[in-house]
Amino acid sequence: MDPVFLDWLTLLLRFLHVITAIAWIGASLYFIWLDLSLQTPDADKLERGLGGELWAIHGGGIYEVGKYKLAPPAMPATLHWFKWEAYSTWLTGTALLIVYFYLRADVALVKIDGPLVSPSLTIVASIAYLLAGLAIYEAFVRSPLRANATAQLLGLVVLLAGASATAFELFSARAAILHVGALLATIMAANVFLGIIPSQKALVAAIEAGTPPPAERAINAKLRSTHNNYLTLPVLLCMLSNHTPLLFGHPHAWLLVVALSLTAVLARHFFNAKHRGKTQPLILVISALLFIAIAWAASQTNSTVVAPSAPVEISEIQSIVTTHCGVCHAEQPSQPGFAAPPGGYLFRTPADITAQAALVKTSLESRYMPLGNLTGMTDAERAALIQWSDITP
Repeated sequence: MDPVFLDWLTLLLRFLHVITAIAWIGASLYFIWLDLSLQTPDADKLERGLGGELWAIHGGGIYEVGKYKLAPPAMPATLHWFKWEAYSTWLTGTALLIVYFYLRADVALVKIDGPLVSPSLTIVASIAYLLAGLAIYEAFVRSPLRANATAQLLGLVVLLAGASATAFELFSARAAILHVGALLATIMAANVFLGIIPSQKALVAAIEAGTPPPAERAINAKLRSTHNNYLTLPVLLCMLSNHTPLLFGHPHAWLLVVALSLTAVLARHFFNAKHRGKTQPLILVISALLFIAIAWAASQTNSTVVAPSAPVEISEIQSIVTTHCGVCHAEQPSQPGFAAPPGGYLFRTPADITAQAALVKTSLESRYMPLGNLTGMTDAERAALIQWSDITP
């Protein structure tokens, strides 16, 4: 496929994905806040079937919101459903996965020293990874373990750890962290499609038929909604972190993803408790301190590159730059799949390297660059380039 067209298509899909994700996450966080912030209404409203109410002001207007215990006296002519935000986010994300990683699997998806060397086989593994992860979650959320809060927490942590370790074993570093986020997002979308919406449809059908709503479905939908609430921040963490080689290129990246996701979950719990009227700032402080501690520990063990024993000559640096950097970071990249230099960075000479020293050093030490190491950069060459990047231009 023409790389120029591919770049424009990728931009369009990123744009649509961000828009739909904002709509989905925004609606999800709003309704969680709304549900947890409801207060007991007066006797008249209780008699009319209201189970909770909330008053709010926004955009120059005052809103009165009420939630019925079961059903209103009469069903409204128009009932708004919140589902296409989730579906659209998943669909645009899947399209982006296909365009960015599957159509350029040789440079973006394949782990150069991994067990899968064929781009086609790696694509199959990617699809299998997402389907298997979803199947494991569905088996868990439908099992008797779902009734135990401790089992839920441990089960989700084990699933996340296994998914992270597997992704970094099978795929390139950047693709791996995206796959962890994609799996969690797939689980969230499936929760809407397989649990929440069917439960809501069953509730409406029962109200219209005048029969008791199925309690089991309602309980399962509430559980899935709660899981989605806590998974939201880990998904965002994975999606944003794919722009941070320091994280996804770390030797223990899979473990960092798990640890940082737990700090995000802890932060989410602070806000959930706050919405219930229980402000516990210590939870947020602990989350922040854990994040700082994880970042500090990770920075101590990030680089596995041994510095060269003697200074390198500029001619050697020029050769390394030409061979391993210039194929992509040039006005007209010779590497298939690129219409322009990634990130807009041009690396043609040693001076270009020193001009972007911090970026170059991080990308090299994390082994994120060269992308997939398709050019076969040796550890000695990597070490030499890192040493040169430390030289002030």
